[in-house]
Amino acid sequence: MKYLLSLILILLTKATIAQDSIFARRMVDTLTSKHFWGRGYTNDGMGKAAVFIAHEFKSYGLKPMSSKDFMQPFSFNVNTFPGKMELNINGKALTPGRDFIVAPESRSIKAHGNLVQQDSVTFLDVENHIILTVKNKLTWSISQEVADYTSIEIDKKALKQVPTSIGVNIENKFVEDFKANNICGVVKGTTKADSVIVITAHYDHLGGMGSTTYFPGANDNASGVSLLLSLAKHYAAYPQPYTLAFICFAGEEAGILGSKFFTENPLIPLNNIKFLVNTDLAGTGEEGITVVNATIYPKQFELLKQINAQGNYLVKVVSRGKAANSDHYWFTEKGVPAFFFYTMGGIKAYHDVFDVSKTLPLNKYNSLFKLMNRFITALQQ
Repeated sequence: MKYLLSLILILLTKATIAQDSIFARRMVDTLTSKHFWGRGYTNDGMGKAAVFIAHEFKSYGLKPMSSKDFMQPFSFNVNTFPGKMELNINGKALTPGRDFIVAPESRSIKAHGNLVQQDSVTFLDVENHIILTVKNKLTWSISQEVADYTSIEIDKKALKQVPTSIGVNIENKFVEDFKANNICGVVKGTTKADSVIVITAHYDHLGGMGSTTYFPGANDNASGVSLLLSLAKHYAAYPQPYTLAFICFAGEEAGILGSKFFTENPLIPLNNIKFLVNTDLAGTGEEGITVVNATIYPKQFELLKQINAQGNYLVKVVSRGKAANSDHYWFTEKGVPAFFFYTMGGIKAYHDVFDVSKTLPLNKYNSLFKLMNRFITALQQ
């Protein structure tokens, strides 16, 4: 009888792990789909993603953090590229995203001109205020301002000869007070509801560049959102002594703006937060994880390492100091104890069109889930 019960427990555990992996892949596939258009600033990508995540929260049984709904609205300025995105060098048309990107602060430009070489990687069209830079890797970002020039980066592999002429038709649109939302839900604690543990991840990414190219953002950060949603679903079914709060931030890629807004306009008292765990870039893990703020909170870091060693979850847990590199930062500045962890190893796609679900391994997803689950449990003791 004891053997039978053990066998059933093992089978149930394996089934749960398999289900977690299926859930993770489905979420990353969904969030990186064309429908959400890179969860950014054109085609209502970020807005659609916000509605989707809020619906997931509600379906799991989470309650809104505010008295209204799961949304915490805020706004900011952003430079966008919804229209034309055409470039030819020496008469050859190049593909946006793969062959070239336009710098995020760039203005609109429609022109033909000659290029003058400045150094080994820089070329100028002085008349049309165009800067052309040759790169080994194309990495995009977001700007809240517009410059008085157009800057373009070209992948070195796309050039067969030295660029001497340029034809360009690029359209930007500067949006003042772009409307965004943090998505905030809670699972109320069973015995110590005023003590809160917060799990966070940013759901926004870079969006689209032109009308045909978007940046899927599988590892950054559909993976982190997927892990957060897995934890939210789990804790909605199994409430803890402490209240568990879940926040998906917008505006991270534009300068960790959503988390800044939340800490300045908190929907829960910040001094009630006993610990915060922020997850970003959670899709790999062959080489373990790095924990930002580990040196600030050595006791909690040692706890995390002990749990990892006991469960043999990840090959290593690496310590890092304070850094303003994700949404944990503003909480740290307000005195809230917080960790930010990101996985290491695997694919190198980052802020480019190659960060897709198909090549994201998610091979340590179940280990991360178990590690976070046990860490959250230990923080309540």
